[in-house]
Amino acid sequence: MKSLSLEHIIQEPTKTTEGKAPLLLLLHGYGSDENDLFSFASELPEHYFIISARAPIAMQPYGNAWYAITIDQEGIKTSDTEAAIVSRDLIATFITEAVAAYNLDPFNVTLLGFSQGTILSYAVALTYPEKVKNVIGLSGYINGDIIDVKSAASYAHLNIYNSHGTVDQVIPIDAARQTPGYLSKLGIESSLSEFPVGHGVHPTNFYEFKEWLLKL
Repeated sequence: MKSLSLEHIIQEPTKTTEGKAPLLLLLHGYGSDENDLFSFASELPEHYFIISARAPIAMQPYGNAWYAITIDQEGIKTSDTEAAIVSRDLIATFITEAVAAYNLDPFNVTLLGFSQGTILSYAVALTYPEKVKNVIGLSGYINGDIIDVKSAASYAHLNIYNSHGTVDQVIPIDAARQTPGYLSKLGIESSLSEFPVGHGVHPTNFYEFKEWLLKL
């Protein structure tokens, strides 16, 4: 592995394609690390160069975060918006570094996020659309406060897959249900796949987004 701005682990493609390999960047959720989503990397399409990145903020006693989340005495959650924007920009920089370091296709970059990683995936793709072609957003939502919206023409190439658990107690399904409408206003057509799970990925969900990837 190369020394880049984010700690990461890689899986090289086992199936060659014409030209440079596409990048599939995995972005984990709050309190996890790069090993989490990487656990199913071997089941993803074989032609991708897969990178799983570690969020920059170390938590105690273990795990990492892209930005801090606090909960007050009334149970209201607050996200550190400034730190989220810093992580958004860090991921965008990391994409450029990774593409150059591993000689990947700069026009075929897919972000796959879970929870906080999904929130950042949307933010990176919508703020830096020239760096991203596809997004797979699992169990997350769009936070407009960390997005620098561009013109609809900038998003013409962007493909987005969204899914969520109907009994998610960490991020309620209602938050995710707002995603297609937000994207539609930007000229991006998408739908939300719902599965009968909590804050996790249903097996059927995995196979659905894998098939979605294969059809791109």
